Amino acid sequence: MLVDTLFSTYIKYRLKRIEVYRDFPRVCQEKVFQYIIRSGQRTNFGKVHGFGQVTDYTKFKENVPLQDYDSLEPYILQAIHGAKDVLWPGYTKWFAKSSGTTGGRIKTLPVTSDSLENNHYSGGKDLLACYHDHQPHRKLYSKKHLILGGSNSIQNIDQGAIVADLSAIIIDNLPFWTEFRRVPEKEIVLHSNWEEKLVRMAEASIKEDVAILAGVPSWISTFAKIVLEKSQKQSLIEVWPHLELYIHGGMNFEPYRQKLNELIGYSEMNFLESYNASEGYFGLQDQANSNELLLLTDAQIFYEFIPMEHFQGLNSKVVHDLNDIVLQKEYAVVISTSAGLWRYIIGDTITFTSIEPYRFIISGRTAQYVNAFGEKAVVMHFEKAIAQWINAYELKVNNYTVAPYFEFSSGIGGHEWIIEFDREQKLDAEMVQELDKIMCSINSDYETKRANNLNMLPLKITMVEPGTFDRWMKMNGKFGGQHKIPRIQNHRNLAEEILALTHA
Repeated sequence: MLVDTLFSTYIKYRLKRIEVYRDFPRVCQEKVFQYIIRSGQRTNFGKVHGFGQVTDYTKFKENVPLQDYDSLEPYILQAIHGAKDVLWPGYTKWFAKSSGTTGGRIKTLPVTSDSLENNHYSGGKDLLACYHDHQPHRKLYSKKHLILGGSNSIQNIDQGAIVADLSAIIIDNLPFWTEFRRVPEKEIVLHSNWEEKLVRMAEASIKEDVAILAGVPSWISTFAKIVLEKSQKQSLIEVWPHLELYIHGGMNFEPYRQKLNELIGYSEMNFLESYNASEGYFGLQDQANSNELLLLTDAQIFYEFIPMEHFQGLNSKVVHDLNDIVLQKEYAVVISTSAGLWRYIIGDTITFTSIEPYRFIISGRTAQYVNAFGEKAVVMHFEKAIAQWINAYELKVNNYTVAPYFEFSSGIGGHEWIIEFDREQKLDAEMVQELDKIMCSINSDYETKRANNLNMLPLKITMVEPGTFDRWMKMNGKFGGQHKIPRIQNHRNLAEEILALTHA
């Protein structure tokens, strides 16, 4: 069809652009740095922090301290209430709600026209360009696309500022011509009641010719079950025969792969990962059959990195740009963007697997770790372990979280895995021991502490009934959209709340 031909022509332009920031990332980062500094000179934040005297990265670090949400919030509130030139030139109209996965506090992050067009939309276009490069003969773009994003619980603040989920802001501002390819209609996609929206989306899309799905794996799994129930089909490929691509992000995909493969029912389904957060679009999967993400170095974000062994929050002294990156070292990510986030610690950690080009994996969160017994376990360890475990036993997991438990009468304690399977499941002692063995193989500190049960007791698994984690999210106002369960915590607050629901 004509639309596929036109897209193929356009995609050649995108591929050339991708080649530039893939092959010349440091040049691209220098251009981004100079652009955002020049722009920032016209802002209140830039005037306070002497952007007019910033000529290079060293001076930038001297003049601008590291920031988090608390330190930037006074500026953000000024922008929300209509002040001009606060963090980025002009007025900022949109603000994305983000609670992350580490706490209950809702953050309201600026989204400017520049960041929306040249970062979020640009990253999405590049991801599709990479897919088209891998699958050049597919007639994908004449088919329909279904994006399971957040609800548009829009709040109109002073001077017309709009606060909503990032996905709602993105969908609400897409060009008019994209409406011909997206299903269902915008009114349903942006419906504020999440449970009702899932049902209405399923009913409205069953008879459409859907080729692309996009959304967080946990919610896509829930949505897929509703679609199959409404359609009385056994798999999504029966509902949508031309379905071929699922774009995911926001959480580790591996624990959901087997479950989604079963729901989709198509062995040749393609999966692509994107790294798009409320703070910005940072990376995309540019290679087929790889879990590495390519860093977007020309998308109006300047990156800095704090080695986790030196991480002290806003007091961190060791901060690098791309020039000093070391492979296989875990870094906290710091960004300065055209949305007006300056030297902002986003809370994610990544590990670089390649420097030429810069490719990485997401390793966890700065505030998510378990070190109750000196095991130094981070999110990546647990995600790898449960992925291997469920594949070994062909298990299907809806959700899980891990916390330390303490039994001083019989030892110190260990890890409690609270797991929600998608159906009633029986676990024997050997299966539980196998998960423990896998953790030992992944984390040498965990293995050392587990030796002879001296410093750590064996892990234990507590199963909760299907729907328990959804109940917790509803009770805490986190149901739907991009909200996710914290995978690990160094305390038992979340664990006790989840377990309380099982005893209610």
